[in-house]
Amino acid sequence: MWRRVWQCWLAIVVLLAPLAAHAAPPPPRLVMAVSEEWDDYTKADGTGMGWDILRKVFEPAGFKLHTETQPYTRAVGLVQKGEADVWVGSYKDETQSLYPRWNYDTDHIYALGQASRPVPTLATIGEYRLAWVRSYEFQRYLPNIKHYTEVQRRTGILDMLEHGRADYYIDAKTEIQDILHQAGDPKAYRLTHIAELPLYIGFSDNARGRELRDVFDRRMDELVPSGELRPIFTHWKQPYPFEAQTQVQGQ
Repeated sequence: MWRRVWQCWLAIVVLLAPLAAHAAPPPPRLVMAVSEEWDDYTKADGTGMGWDILRKVFEPAGFKLHTETQPYTRAVGLVQKGEADVWVGSYKDETQSLYPRWNYDTDHIYALGQASRPVPTLATIGEYRLAWVRSYEFQRYLPNIKHYTEVQRRTGILDMLEHGRADYYIDAKTEIQDILHQAGDPKAYRLTHIAELPLYIGFSDNARGRELRDVFDRRMDELVPSGELRPIFTHWKQPYPFEAQTQVQGQ
């Protein structure tokens, strides 16, 4: 009797095994994302608002985000060579790579200068001697830029401004605030808003990059109208960049 019961159970297991295997979801595919480390945005430990946005975009679509920290120029190079899939924090058409229809955030661009200098505006900023981090190429996005210096790193910016080697330093607000924290007298400097620049993800120019770009745009078509990204910006205490967009871009 027990032998017959055992044979019955074995037959059931054999019959159900293919069904169980068929029902198991495929493992998620990796998206290799690289970025410069920005505090509370793309941290080396995988936390930050930028990484959270990418997870919200890709992981419900069957992908798993893998993050890596590299200097900005190297991050771009890795994607261009196909050794990584995406990099974070690009301006539109910054390099010869694939760009989506959707931006994922907005960069709040400010000028840092001594408080004794005139207050710059977007219309007048090109009249001054400017400085910014190499490869950011603000001359492509700000009007009438004539004189600028590219620096390798953000250390020494205050000294450059104090000794008159540049009139204003241009960067995103969060980076400039970090620089100001190092000032002995922060009131000696002024922070002036200059522009808002949409931020994009850059993709490898290959078949995989085209697939991921299309996934990104399709997911953003869903996430922006639904407001599902808003809690991420709220959590990180950053302005929500899609307030005016109540319908899908491109329609």
